[in-house]
Amino acid sequence: MQKSKFLQQFKPAIKNIIFDLGGVILNVDYTYTIKAFQQIGIENFEDLYSHVRQSDLFDKLDKGAISSGEFRDEIRKLAPVVDYTDEQIDKAWNSMLLDMPFERLNVLLALKSGYHTFLLSNTNEIHVPLFSGIVKNTIGKNDLSDFFEKTYYSNEIGMRKPDTEIYEFVIKQHGLQAKETLFIDDSIQNIEGARQAGLHAYHLTGRETIDKLFADLL
Repeated sequence: MQKSKFLQQFKPAIKNIIFDLGGVILNVDYTYTIKAFQQIGIENFEDLYSHVRQSDLFDKLDKGAISSGEFRDEIRKLAPVVDYTDEQIDKAWNSMLLDMPFERLNVLLALKSGYHTFLLSNTNEIHVPLFSGIVKNTIGKNDLSDFFEKTYYSNEIGMRKPDTEIYEFVIKQHGLQAKETLFIDDSIQNIEGARQAGLHAYHLTGRETIDKLFADLL
């Protein structure tokens, strides 16, 4: 496989790439979820949850420390009306998840043939079925496992970004060298956590997309 021009800027040579999911592979818009919960009466939802910060309730959900049922019950306590159904809460919570462009999935397949690639996502058991369905509708695969050597979801391993322990966990699981590993994320706090763990890290911003970064491989 040819060497990616994008990867040539990192020294020494990169052998491993760890990708974030939301905002990198999957298009997301956090304002949709904020507005959805505001519409069911939680007017201060933006103070509880946003792209750059979230309350302990969402941290616990991401780490699998509480079940989706317990999460929904806590959401009901925040709303002026407590009889919102599970489906209504899940719809509001999932409304941030949009589409997964085919071009991004295609570049992941190309990278997998020449690098050790991994997915590391802060997510939860309510989101997983929805974005797996998006993968199915986009490229016919049941989930994201075919695109990576291994997928890591925070709710399954009990850790979340930007804590350094989660990056160190992935590195140790596969016997990787941090200095040979690149992490790509759209959240600066996660980038800083990866760098603290000794990884190279690239902050995806603005209109940058992974298919454009690695266009020379396609």
